[in-house]
Amino acid sequence: MKKIFLLLVVCFVVNLTFGQEKQTNEGVFPFPDSLRSIIPVKKQSLLRDVDVIFNTRVALNSGFLDGSHTGSKFNYDQLRLEIKGKIHDKVSFRFRDRYTREPVPGNLDNISRSVDMAFLKVDLSPRTNFTFGKMCADWGGYEFDFNPIDILTYNDMIENSDNFLVGAGIAHTFADNKNSLSFQVLNSRTKTFEEQYGNAIPPGITASKTPFAFVANWRSSFFKGKLETTYSYSFFNEAKNAHMNYIALGNKFTAKNFVLYYDFQYSKENIDRKGIVSNIINSKYQYAAQDAVYLENWLRAEYLVTPKVNLLLTVMNSNHSWKGNPDPKATSKLGSSYGLIPTIQYMPFKDMNLKFYMAYTARKYDFTKYAETTFGVKDYTTGLLSFGFIAPLLVL
Repeated sequence: MKKIFLLLVVCFVVNLTFGQEKQTNEGVFPFPDSLRSIIPVKKQSLLRDVDVIFNTRVALNSGFLDGSHTGSKFNYDQLRLEIKGKIHDKVSFRFRDRYTREPVPGNLDNISRSVDMAFLKVDLSPRTNFTFGKMCADWGGYEFDFNPIDILTYNDMIENSDNFLVGAGIAHTFADNKNSLSFQVLNSRTKTFEEQYGNAIPPGITASKTPFAFVANWRSSFFKGKLETTYSYSFFNEAKNAHMNYIALGNKFTAKNFVLYYDFQYSKENIDRKGIVSNIINSKYQYAAQDAVYLENWLRAEYLVTPKVNLLLTVMNSNHSWKGNPDPKATSKLGSSYGLIPTIQYMPFKDMNLKFYMAYTARKYDFTKYAETTFGVKDYTTGLLSFGFIAPLLVL
């Protein structure tokens, strides 16, 4: 199917080059009258409102574990084909497929997990729109708002979540153009309950017949756009009597050549959806952890030194706790992770969003003494040195 689709894209480009010209028998290599574009001429104007983008990140990566070099290789870190545009004055679409993920259909939503988005958006009014299909969960926070090619490493919660889900949503922008609200009803996951948790389903927990997630998001702008926010609350009906409450608060401050982002995220999970706590305790407990709690901080600073040189620094922290520990004398906190990503970007072209970059991603995983003694886990560090380029390649 993907090969057929790419062939159609090539046909679009060929048609734009030759199909617009009058077909005559003049010239050295005339086109026969029988040669016709697969796209009718009257519909070719639709292409003016359609973009085809290859979201790309390629790098030479060198990995490290506890300070020791583990290997180096060239790697296609990201390749996501995106097609978006308008097919009617009030109807638009967006499709994005990830070629760096195995295309395995989800048993719950019946669409490949490699597909990030496949939805239609209908404008109900100039300020209100309705969306239906597979889409981004409209979580607050700027870490997830970024194009994935611009995030070298995600913090733990987003890295271990189902971020793209099938459902419906409605969004409204207020008359001041500074505030907007959105509401979504989505599947709570891409897999069935049994596939998601397997043999680790805790006793007494059964699958819900309505595994939905409800997401509300408020976006706002203050001080003439210098301060922007995106806040959200999400409720996941994961199973009968087992829910997840998720809060994400994103803040963005903009100065002349400086941008600062700060995200706070909190998730309380009656059954451990992220799986991080469950992996820590699995040497003694065979079931998914109950009452797992995650709390995170994410900070990203960008400073444009010159029009062609940009400096970035990302700092992140994630804390993992087990409130449902049956040991009454145990501390709930099991561990934390930390991340530091200094980055230099070079942008050689004014009219093209192409960035060459050098970055080092340092991660540290620190477990409490209780977790080390009880579950046998050990602290460790990882590192990743990268040289590469980032570009949303607009080919049509």
